[in-house]
Amino acid sequence: MTWRGSTTIGDRLLACLPYILPLVNVLGFGSYLFATFPVLMTLLIPFFPLLFLYFNIVGTIPYGELILFFALFLLVVRNYKIKHFIRYNTMQSLLLSIFLSLCQWTLRLLGFPLAVIPDGSFNSNLLIDIISTTIFLGVFGAIVYSIVETIRGNYAEIPVVSEATYTQIR
Repeated sequence: MTWRGSTTIGDRLLACLPYILPLVNVLGFGSYLFATFPVLMTLLIPFFPLLFLYFNIVGTIPYGELILFFALFLLVVRNYKIKHFIRYNTMQSLLLSIFLSLCQWTLRLLGFPLAVIPDGSFNSNLLIDIISTTIFLGVFGAIVYSIVETIRGNYAEIPVVSEATYTQIR
């Protein structure tokens, strides 16, 4: 159900694009899961073209992700000339990115890296593997759910995130 008028196919596709930012951020949390079950990489096949563009454009610019974050917030979320549907989905994707950044900083502060060791092995810590896999599955599921609902023309309702999104969008 769309609450603020109808949406066109173009609006739906534009509203899906900001979800690439949390998708890129959540991949680090799934590194243990992907190393353990390589077949799960097939889940990312539909996102390969967007990931390719992201890493070749934003990834080559110093502080590109931070610039993209502020550009989306200031030029899309705070621009009332843009449709509510696009602004809502952009803000929701930014909030998912903020959540992931807080998780990364917390784990790093506790001294737990989220990366594969260069020789291909992992510094296996069961607690961190469980936490990072849980974060990956939760946020990846939220991203996929949001993209599917956005393509359908509906507002994706993620319990805590959507409430915070509505307070920012007005």
